Amino acid sequence: MPDTAARPTAPRPETLLAEVFGFPGFRPGQEEIVSAVTEGRNTLAIMPTGGGKSLCFQLPALCRPGVTVVISPLIALMRDQVRALREAGVEAGALTSGNTGEETEEVFRALDEGRLKLLYMAPERLASGGATALLRRIGVSLIAVDEAHCVSQWGHDFRPDYLRIGELRQSLRVPLAAFTATADEETRAEIVTRLFGGETPETFLRGFDRPNIRLAFAAKDNPRDQILRFAGARKAQSGIVYCGTRAKTETLAQALRDKGHAALAYHGGLDPEERRHVETRFQRDDGLIVVATVAFGMGIDKPDIRWVAHADLPKSIEGYYQEIGRAGRDGAPAETLTLYGADDIRYRRSQIDESVAPLERKQADHGRLNALLGLAEALTCRRQVLLGYFGEEAAPCGNCDLCARPAETFDATEAVRKALSAVLRTGETFGAGHLIDILTGTLTDRVRERGHDGLPTFGVGRERSKTAWGGIFRQMMGRDLIRPDPERHGGLRMTETARPVLRGEVPVLMRKEAAPDRRTVVKSMVHEEDAPLLSALKARRRALAEAAAVPAYVIFADRTLIEMAERRPATLDQMAGITGVGAKKLESYGRAFLEVIAGAVEEVHPARRALAGSSDGALFDRLAEAQLRLQRGEDGTQKPLSCTASTLRQIAERRPRGLAELEAITGMGPQKAERFGAAFLEILHGN
Repeated sequence: MPDTAARPTAPRPETLLAEVFGFPGFRPGQEEIVSAVTEGRNTLAIMPTGGGKSLCFQLPALCRPGVTVVISPLIALMRDQVRALREAGVEAGALTSGNTGEETEEVFRALDEGRLKLLYMAPERLASGGATALLRRIGVSLIAVDEAHCVSQWGHDFRPDYLRIGELRQSLRVPLAAFTATADEETRAEIVTRLFGGETPETFLRGFDRPNIRLAFAAKDNPRDQILRFAGARKAQSGIVYCGTRAKTETLAQALRDKGHAALAYHGGLDPEERRHVETRFQRDDGLIVVATVAFGMGIDKPDIRWVAHADLPKSIEGYYQEIGRAGRDGAPAETLTLYGADDIRYRRSQIDESVAPLERKQADHGRLNALLGLAEALTCRRQVLLGYFGEEAAPCGNCDLCARPAETFDATEAVRKALSAVLRTGETFGAGHLIDILTGTLTDRVRERGHDGLPTFGVGRERSKTAWGGIFRQMMGRDLIRPDPERHGGLRMTETARPVLRGEVPVLMRKEAAPDRRTVVKSMVHEEDAPLLSALKARRRALAEAAAVPAYVIFADRTLIEMAERRPATLDQMAGITGVGAKKLESYGRAFLEVIAGAVEEVHPARRALAGSSDGALFDRLAEAQLRLQRGEDGTQKPLSCTASTLRQIAERRPRGLAELEAITGMGPQKAERFGAAFLEILHGN
């Protein structure tokens, strides 16, 4: 006879979202992307850091047959995601150079047994001759590429082996889904060319806004003390301080330790074992500060980083966006502070000019740095400026330093016109220092040798100090009115944007140089009355994490603990309704956290516990009450009968529609069906 049994249907993404990951619904933009990837369409998704892009390939992997291979750039990132997936009950593994022999054997065993759904690999492994054969043998049905911007050859995170991914896609003939949080139009085009072979993928641009992150910039004024004040106002909160040099990470980490902070330095000069130690400490310890170069970047998947500070100006607006994106990935409030000064700008300019990039790329990089200066020197809402760079429009955010305290401005039109005149009259071949000497009438040897003391612009700006003129030139670069020209050794060149200003057709407002704002305003994560409970929940989380040798957030993210503290669930059913509490984590940790919230917790049979938070759970309780009432029959004189918890669970889940179906359930039979049938069917169907 032909097999008439119904084939098991593929699980629905929204069902797994709740049951496995514990989320009540998709974040904005996720559902469409998950649908496209699940259906096997080539996909490019640009999503904000912390917007849930990992879930957009992890969830389809569970819905699709076969194995999803995830190409990811850093071992630490892969380990974190694999660990979190396993905690959620998902079979996942990674093949990396950091594996022990036992770990690698376990991954291959899981692949051979057909258990593994997600296999993480570093791009460098694709250089191995056997990589494609392995992926074909294990039945890879989808390639997911995390941090896809690493394929851009002139990007800030280029990884040469990412260039092999397009060839892998063609060889395996499977769909590819690429994800990144930072890709301008130029980088997006490069991703399409190199990963999709020029074929047009379904593209999702889901915005760059991270409204929970407060943006702030400040001019340098004793930067060491500025960072110490900022960290001091956020005592015991996890944070990152980015520095421009290795040496500064060491000295600033020591300064923080001297002030009583737990702080470690991290940079590319540390040996691999020491770097792993810092990464592990940061993932597991609450309140640790890492002072790092940009080497401490993409591998950080810690969701509860509460602040990020830049002791030096980042390389570009893309780099800035990605680095501040380490903060507040759990959606809770987070803060940033970026310090900048003239030395930073000179240092970043020299990095661009000394690179091996072609001239066109250097000119574009100077433009990107100008965009970052424009953000630093903004007059109005910083978020509007930041999102505007990525092509998005936004209303004033109310969550940046300029929304809280608008900049004082002055009409700089005439000053800018004088500066532009000096740029043109000196042949666009000199930097700001020499031009300021000309404007202020400073007769240096260089000015005299070049005959620039005879220019009409010599001395026309004597009313301003050299410091004031330095601020004007800095803000002119921030408006992209002038750019350093790599072909002229950094000589300032006027852009097309400046021509209407020079002709007097466009006015220019600039910000007045102001003393740094030393006030500290720190948002509380929870209401004052919930703070002690949140601390207790964090303590329980820390103990469980240490016992399991995993980072604290793998147990539960800060956002989940905050919701527990605010809603105070008293039962497992209520606990199942907390965001981030999936079925596996409810089983593993639910009782432990309920004990903190509610004290003693009523013992619940495992069969009932498995139904926590679902409508089946409520049915189970009513069935249990009915069978207890009818244990000795309607008149209380008959032979005792009862149903096991496992039988009640099957009834609640399967919901039989008649006595015959009820009798067929394991553990029932004719006698129990006769005793309990009418009452059970009434509960199940109301008839």
